[in-house]
Amino acid sequence: MSSSQESSPNKPPPRGTKALISIVEFLFKNLSYGVVNVQWPDGRTETYQGKESLHLKGDILIHDWSLFKQIVSGGANGFADGYLANRWSTPDLSALLEVLSLNLDEMNNHIGKNKFIKLISRLSHLLRPNSRAGSKKNIYEHYDLGNSFYEKWLDPSMTYSSAKFKTKKNSLEAAQFEKYKLLADSIDLKKEHHVLEIGCGWGGFAEYAATHIGCRVTGLTISQAQYDYAQERMRQKGLTDKVEIKLQDYRDVIGNFDRIASIEMFEAVGEQYWPTFFNKVSSILKPGGKAGLQIITIDNDKFKTYRKNVDFIQKYIFPGGMLPSKEILKSEFDKAQLKLLETVDFRLDYAETLARWRERFHDQWHDIQPLGFDMRFKRMWEYYLSYCEAGFKRGTIDVSQFFITKNPS
Repeated sequence: MSSSQESSPNKPPPRGTKALISIVEFLFKNLSYGVVNVQWPDGRTETYQGKESLHLKGDILIHDWSLFKQIVSGGANGFADGYLANRWSTPDLSALLEVLSLNLDEMNNHIGKNKFIKLISRLSHLLRPNSRAGSKKNIYEHYDLGNSFYEKWLDPSMTYSSAKFKTKKNSLEAAQFEKYKLLADSIDLKKEHHVLEIGCGWGGFAEYAATHIGCRVTGLTISQAQYDYAQERMRQKGLTDKVEIKLQDYRDVIGNFDRIASIEMFEAVGEQYWPTFFNKVSSILKPGGKAGLQIITIDNDKFKTYRKNVDFIQKYIFPGGMLPSKEILKSEFDKAQLKLLETVDFRLDYAETLARWRERFHDQWHDIQPLGFDMRFKRMWEYYLSYCEAGFKRGTIDVSQFFITKNPS
């Protein structure tokens, strides 16, 4: 193992922490899958192997004994907090998190049971509702980090959602183009159509639809930074006659549309507003019209536990966010008189997308840091990208395009 930070060898654990250490050590000794190499703060190293190796291996260098209190009191989020505080490191964060994610169910039986910690986390999440004002605040905290930040590591299309790879030889930009094409083709988007994009980001799909289909596009965003960028993008591309970008909440849309597209915006809607979202889609979609929605979902068996807790992403990255399960989405479609036509799943494409984002983020850090971001921010984003990559590889979360139409009255 190697790391950019050296542990302090022969540093014994402080009094009162041995019981906490034994709990974490017990978890390592009882791995079900994979291999984890651990370097403890006192300099000793141990290799822990599960019953099934699955050729997966992770390394962790623990720098500070205080990490164990964080893990026992805060569970998975405590472990993440320890990384942000540089209490542990690893030469390959994605590999380590993949191994640990495979053992997550077993670990959750032993850690993260502190009900007070869960209550505080849940209350802080519930205080971030996605009302109109709440949505703007929540979106601001993520997307308004600055266009320059995202330009440094996204592909040239400025697309911040899963790509669709024909092969791994595809560039990220080509794979994003393929994702747009899949959605447009699947909703049978034609030149004569007017398509509404709910959550248009920096304008990638709007540009694709106007340029390659020739249709009229109305794109919605509630991020001022994205609005400014997308407006200028359409002006530079000569598409202002076809594309209208609006700084508007989806709940305030008036009119009817031939087609509706929404790419990874639904995750920020919030569970309380899921019926509102689909009722709005149903009310503004013309009879016979189609909608294509790209949505990240969580395994239905894990949804009940997930919704009662606040994970790393909800705590640090997308406050107010919530993933649905596929079963819940189908129920919401039915209640809004929407018929599901087809579903296309591509979770491993998201894992590949995240791996490329992570590499680009790392390679561009020397240009990102001068924008005003510190090392804690760097570790937070490294953890976020690796955490998501592990989830898609494991299958705990998936990404799909759902193609729906409105049931006849």
